[in-house]
Amino acid sequence: MGEHDKIDGFGESVSLREALEERYLAYALSTIMHRALPDVRDGLKPVHRRLLYAMQQLKLDPEGGFKKCARVVGDVIGKFHPHGDQAVYDALVRLAQDFAVRYPLIEGQGNFGNIDGDNAAAMRYTEAKLTDVAAALLEHIGDDTVDFRETYDGEEDEPVVLPANFPNVLANGASGIAVGMATNIPPHNAGELCDAALHLIKYPNARVEKLVEYVPGPDLPTGGIIVEPRDSIIEAYKTGRGGFRVRARWEKEDLGRGSYQIVVTEIPYQVQKARMIEKIADLMQAKKLPLLADIRDESAEEIRLVLEPKNRTVEPEILMESLFKVTDLEARVPLNMNVLSRGKIPNVIGLRQVLREWLDHRQVVLVRRSKDRLAKIERRLEVLDGYLIAYLNLDEVIRIIREEDEPKKELMRTFKLTDMQAEAILNMRLRSLRKLEEMEIRTEYDGLKAEKKDLNALLKSEDKQWAHIASEIKEIRTKFGPKTELGRRRTGFADAPEVEVDIVSAMIEKEPVTVVLSEKGWIRAMRGHLEDTSGLQFKEGDELKRARPAQTTDTLVLFATNGKFYSLAADKLPGGRGHGEPVRLMVELDENHDIVEMFVHQPGRKLLVASSAGYGFVVNEDDVVAMTRKGKQVLNVSPPDEAIVCTPADGDMIAVVGENRKLLCFKLDEVNEMSRGRGVRLQRYKDGGLADVKVYGKKDGLTWIDSSNRTWTVTELKDWTGTRSQAGRLPPKGFPKSNHFGPKF
Repeated sequence: MGEHDKIDGFGESVSLREALEERYLAYALSTIMHRALPDVRDGLKPVHRRLLYAMQQLKLDPEGGFKKCARVVGDVIGKFHPHGDQAVYDALVRLAQDFAVRYPLIEGQGNFGNIDGDNAAAMRYTEAKLTDVAAALLEHIGDDTVDFRETYDGEEDEPVVLPANFPNVLANGASGIAVGMATNIPPHNAGELCDAALHLIKYPNARVEKLVEYVPGPDLPTGGIIVEPRDSIIEAYKTGRGGFRVRARWEKEDLGRGSYQIVVTEIPYQVQKARMIEKIADLMQAKKLPLLADIRDESAEEIRLVLEPKNRTVEPEILMESLFKVTDLEARVPLNMNVLSRGKIPNVIGLRQVLREWLDHRQVVLVRRSKDRLAKIERRLEVLDGYLIAYLNLDEVIRIIREEDEPKKELMRTFKLTDMQAEAILNMRLRSLRKLEEMEIRTEYDGLKAEKKDLNALLKSEDKQWAHIASEIKEIRTKFGPKTELGRRRTGFADAPEVEVDIVSAMIEKEPVTVVLSEKGWIRAMRGHLEDTSGLQFKEGDELKRARPAQTTDTLVLFATNGKFYSLAADKLPGGRGHGEPVRLMVELDENHDIVEMFVHQPGRKLLVASSAGYGFVVNEDDVVAMTRKGKQVLNVSPPDEAIVCTPADGDMIAVVGENRKLLCFKLDEVNEMSRGRGVRLQRYKDGGLADVKVYGKKDGLTWIDSSNRTWTVTELKDWTGTRSQAGRLPPKGFPKSNHFGPKF
């Protein structure tokens, strides 16, 4: 049987595949064109366009009164939009919500929902009218500026697109899911868009990088802070695809006595506040937010979310970073500028082309408006000519009208009038005769002639057209610009702080301690910062090696004779009641090795390490920290040599003294910076090895402490200054017999 043969006289068979393809394509195109994607020229989908047009037909202008939303919805679905009334009302409600739309197109009266996600009241209770922004979109719609088409029932006409004297597609954004494609455009600042458009008029080939100087990013109705890097913002605007990380705006409120709370005043766009708080509460219940003690919603008209930290030592930045990671206090606002170009072609375009197409539309509107006005002027001039003839021959005109059977034809024949002129004279009211003065007619005639001349000049010159469009855009910028309450930028910009959220260390209560290390390697943490360490008790035969003031949140670094660095958390050290515990229980350190130095870790600091053989190098302190029992091998030493010095590399000169009591000074930059190795030779010895090393500033001079605890400073060191790996010479008078400079840290 053939593919299209008759089947029992009821019809014909068709290929299922072809039928499905054809019907599905028709459905897809209908969804794309007439439901989900906005027109790039006015930024509206058909339902919104029909809403605004219907409201204008109902005379719901910004200066006028309100009407029930049920009346508006009834008109829209009855005349223009044959769909569900609830869908139309939902669209109307959204256009009135100042937390959903950056520049509301509808002014609502009554309950229009809230940021918590509560619904609006039923349409029989709420009222609406147009805003000034909507009026700008509809401006000059009656002047043949846009095409109209028949409505679904053929009884009315509706606009295909609005004249759009406002950059709505970017200012208010749009989102929608069609068939096989979606759109997502966040709202932007109208004043900034006007600036970018004016720049584009002046420089039609402007690059996106330049336009982004005017439009740095979205301006969301709910504020917040954009933390997206500038490079990716430029890329997103270039391609029309990307996204923006948006964070809640927060501030720290001091409660006295070191306590504080965090107050969130703005949340990311399209996040429902109540749902977000519920999620945060669930995460707290599941113990996934250990730094947060409580969350309270104290919002009234303004948003005010209060976050309480677990304890007052938790840094507010770290608490917020931990929340941004797992909650909706940070959200991603996508950008997918999929729009209907020229109202017909769905495609993804960049910032420049969106502005370009809006400007081109404004030019079309201006040209059509001017031509329409010209036609009206021509008709009026013709009528005025007729009036002038009637005025000059008033008695004869009245006689013809009173006495002739066909006055129209007689008027046309007698005074050589056109049909329109004769009709205008016959349609005149008697009271108009009083006003029919030659001066008035001539004044109006001359005014229209001058306007006609200007319009003809405008239509002939593209430069004049763009100058006119620029002046209109400047008016919009003034009306909705940054100096107005509505136009003021709400969303800020910031770099996301580079904070590593270490939950465990953030939970540690920050308290002062003094870490005490004995000569035999016993360690403990005494409470508070001890000024006097002479009263410390040790085991018999043991004594103090190092005492360092620290905080419980600090990391302690130990340098051993095997050239390894070990790291210990200050809060994990044994308390100061007894003699502490041996370090060897906490780190893997052989019996034949000892601790050389102990200090509090300072990120980014440089250290100079050296061995008894006279070799050494500079290492970044960040490279030596490793919270493992095995530690980190940094200075390579071969027995019998040992690591004997670790000192801050703070200065520009190095002083080295050997066991042979020879002193040598040379520049710090003669020594390499490495993360591991044997190092370079600092000083040469015939016998013995290195005794001590110190880094100092040439301007400040070299300082040491003698056996009587007196401090010496020598700035004139010419005789001892040379280059690395020389032997040096005997030190100046007063240098300690111990051949050591004194404390390092």
